[in-house]
Amino acid sequence: MRDNAGNWLELAEKVWHYRRDRLGAKESDELVGRTQELRRLLRERADAAKLKLGIESLEGVLGRTGGAIYPKTSLVENVEFFLVAAIVILGIRTYFVQPFKIPTNSMWPTYYGMTAENLPPGTAAPNPLSGLLRFAAFGAVRHTMVAPRDGQVSIPLFLRADKPTVAYTLKDGRSWLVLPARVKEYTFYVDGEPATLRVPADFSGFDDIAFGTFFKDQAALEAQIQRAGHASEIEVARQRIDDNLGTEADVIRLPVGRAVRAGEPVVRFDLLTGDQLFVDRVSYNFVRPTVGQGFVFRTDNIPDIARVSGSQYFIKRLIGVPGDRIEMREPMILRNGAPITGSRTFELNARRASPYRGYFNATHDDPRFSLLFKGETITVPADSYLALGDNSHDSFDGRYWGYVPAKDVIGRPLFIYYPLTRRWGTAR
Repeated sequence: MRDNAGNWLELAEKVWHYRRDRLGAKESDELVGRTQELRRLLRERADAAKLKLGIESLEGVLGRTGGAIYPKTSLVENVEFFLVAAIVILGIRTYFVQPFKIPTNSMWPTYYGMTAENLPPGTAAPNPLSGLLRFAAFGAVRHTMVAPRDGQVSIPLFLRADKPTVAYTLKDGRSWLVLPARVKEYTFYVDGEPATLRVPADFSGFDDIAFGTFFKDQAALEAQIQRAGHASEIEVARQRIDDNLGTEADVIRLPVGRAVRAGEPVVRFDLLTGDQLFVDRVSYNFVRPTVGQGFVFRTDNIPDIARVSGSQYFIKRLIGVPGDRIEMREPMILRNGAPITGSRTFELNARRASPYRGYFNATHDDPRFSLLFKGETITVPADSYLALGDNSHDSFDGRYWGYVPAKDVIGRPLFIYYPLTRRWGTAR
């Protein structure tokens, strides 16, 4: 009862401070008198019965003088609670600690982006209970392409210089069925009838899933392309690459030599979420970033990113601060004429200790590269930083788009809080 009385006194104080300029002299005196009386009973440790009478007396006055403060409906109280909670969360996120999700595998194996576990048709897949546990622990979401009819499967391919890749179309879609998001739509054909499947635009592992489903290795894929070409079974077509831009490219529709029945899965896999971590937004307001640290920044003022993808958050590893001279000699990086230090990742890449594959120079074969060609030494400009991915072989980083403006630096990764894997814990 004393706890209850204390709560009523807090409410009385709130009403007094919010509404005393609106109350008449009689109402003010009554509110102050009842409040002082209950406070006296509480101070003298009165029994429960007297405290109850004091509370009821104060409650009657609050009902007449409380206005919008008291009495409140449960709806108003809940709305107020959630608004305050939202303000506190947004404040923490903006100024102190921000959650961040790794979308791609440019920092693999330090941080994982989205990965996939192939569940080829004809093999056992996790049951619904197991699937629910996998979703809770790893963010695993099942993706299945279903055959629309009986027939032979054909897949469209881009025949690029280095290797064939599965063709897709970039479209506007939804994340969690609500939030706008870009997606890749893959379309296979079963006896000429299309079957589609969508994945997030940042997911880059679908080729491994598709080819792993139909071919035992890269050599088998290339052999099938040659066989189908000699047999004149390959159809050449045009496919839209980006719905928003209207761009198109030539593709070949390759029969994979496998038949399916209507309603059966053509391709099936679980897509596992990328690492989700907390980013420290405080430290870099007081100390300069240190070479070797994980490095989170905005892309607003990096033209080659903003033009295509708009404003995003990227995470890379900091390689150079203003005035540093950087040279890349595969598989290592030189900073100011000596092998770079500051992170064990530098050493692992320099030794190509598995699964690290080393650092790779920019090449003139790809016009998107702009920095760190073989034999080139660059100097990091003032008010700028150079950032690269740990997975240099497959990283869209400073070699392409240059330097990070100092004003766009956000902070450093602190803690991987999801998924619940062996990487859970302090960020590296």
